[in-house]
Parts: sequence; structure tokens; C-alpha cells
Amino acid sequence: MKKVVTFGELMLRLAPQGYTRFVQTDLFEATYGGGEANVAVSLANMGLDVSFVTKLPKHEVGQAAVNSLRRFGVDTTEIVRGGERVGIYYLEKGASQRPSRVIYDRADSAIARASIGEFNWDSIFQEAGWFHFTGITPALSDNAAKLCLAACKAAREKGITVSFDLNYRKNLWSSEKAQEVITELTPYIDICIANEEDAEKVFGIKAENTDIAGGKLNHEGYKQVAEKMVRSYGFKMVATTLRESISANDNKWSAMLYDGKDFYFSKKYDIHIVDRVGGGDSFGAGLIYAGMNRYSQQESIEFAVAASCLKHSIEGDYNHASLEEIRVLAAGDGSGRVQR
Repeated sequence: MKKVVTFGELMLRLAPQGYTRFVQTDLFEATYGGGEANVAVSLANMGLDVSFVTKLPKHEVGQAAVNSLRRFGVDTTEIVRGGERVGIYYLEKGASQRPSRVIYDRADSAIARASIGEFNWDSIFQEAGWFHFTGITPALSDNAAKLCLAACKAAREKGITVSFDLNYRKNLWSSEKAQEVITELTPYIDICIANEEDAEKVFGIKAENTDIAGGKLNHEGYKQVAEKMVRSYGFKMVATTLRESISANDNKWSAMLYDGKDFYFSKKYDIHIVDRVGGGDSFGAGLIYAGMNRYSQQESIEFAVAASCLKHSIEGDYNHASLEEIRVLAAGDGSGRVQR
């Protein structure tokens, strides 16, 4: 089986322990994560060959970030070393009706200032069958947007499947800038992944009769959104995660897949959240694994949602769920009973 390549920023995550607030804490826990890196770790844990591409400084913190991927078997040989900054994000976990908060400190990070000439996509894509990135990466800088476009063009020339998670971040760019940049990338994207807000913020396509803040989602509205995305941008598939927020701790979680002909909805999970960061990334990884292994459309959406459901129970950005755990949950065993 061919390998998967993911491209993006790997950041240092600093978070107060437990549910302590930023203004309370005198201790931050340091781990690493980032959208495309999270996907790479998930896929490696599922047994696929996966390579993560980025740029990181040569100093010890940059090396620690690289090491955080190596422990899972992610190929880091194509990571460019240089620059001065590892991007940082601060995470305050929400509880009950208090939402989680993220503060970014990633301006002028190594990958944001990287240039096209530093990445040899012919070499990077050797033996690759799939390329994945997210809307976070082109949001980092004009240079990063150009890198994403160059990667997409190279992948298309080699016949590599390209998946893209919209992942709109209002703290990084405006809706207008996102639409301008991402529209240039869409001709090269085969599979587009979005949550309940992304299509509206990036493409101006809104699901009717849906109240995201109130946790009320309309399936028919999301069918219309997916159809419009396929018709307007030529995607082969659109996958939409459907999060119904009861509180910061408790959500209902499901998803929809549209292949241009039919709609496929997953079962719905009632999840109690330990850490929601990386939930969407584990969903994307599940879709990629299913696609690489030629799962049916219904099997694909069930597997992806199960992978993401499990991630919500795991601390940190990375999904430590095993392939067998995901398969068992996707097959219907969500009892949580002790295994012994």
C-alpha cells in the first residue's frame, strides 16, 4: 500500500492542568500537536505508512517536536530544519457552560516563513497515494498558501488523492481572505471535510434551519450544503461532521458523507469530552484510512466517526486509539465496559 503525506504546522501546546483557567495557573503542561500532524499520528497508529512535512527550527524545542512524531513511527525525514520559531498555542479547557479558549502565538513561525524552494515535492511524493492538509496551513501566511498550492499541483500531476479539511480559524484570517485563497486550491482537491460552520465561513454556503449555538442541526440543510459544494467546486466527496453541543463537556457527535450521488449518515454518539482538540483531525484520519483500504461509503463514515468519538476521550492533540478499538466501536460496541 502507498504512503500518506500530510503537510502543515507542528506546534507546542501549553495548557493549564485540568480545568484551571489561564489567570489561575502557575503551571502549563507542554505537549505537541497541529491539524496535519494529528492526522499523521492517527494513521501511524492505524498501521499506515505516513510522512509528515513541515519546517521546524534546529534547536532543542524543534527537535522535541520532531521526536513527538517519531515515537509513533511517523516518517519525519522530509521535515525541513531551519527558522527561529516553533509556533505555540495555549489551551484553556472549558467545562459545563464555560467554553474552551485557544490563544495563538505562532506569527513568523518557521513554516509560516518557509519558501517554495525548500520543499522538493517530487521527492516528498515518491510512493505516495494520498496527500492531506487543512485550511489552517494556508492561513498562516502568503508563503504558506503558496506552498499549499505548489503541493496540490504536484499531487495532481502524480495522480495522488488530495483531501482537505476546511478548518476555518477566525483568529488567523477573515472569511473573505479564506475564500479568496481556498478557492484557488479547490480545483486540486478530491475530498473536502467540513464541520457545521466551515462551509458558511469559507464558501458562504449555510445550512438552513440550523442553530449551531443551540445545538440544533438540520440534516436536510446539510445535504443541500454538500450538494452545493460538489456542484460549485467539483469535489468528488464532501464529509461533514455534525456536532450538537449540549455543553463544553457533553456533545452529540455524528457525520455525513456525500459522494455526488448518495448521502450516508453515521450513527450518533453521546460523548462526554475529556479533550476535544484533534477530534476533527481523527475524523479525517479515519476517512483516509477507510479510503486507502477501499471501505464502502457507509463503512467509511462509521469508521471515521468512531475514531473521532474515541479521540474525545483522550488527553492531548494526538489520538492514541488503536485500530482494533476503532473497529469495535464502529461495529456497535460503545458500552465502555472494562476489557479483561
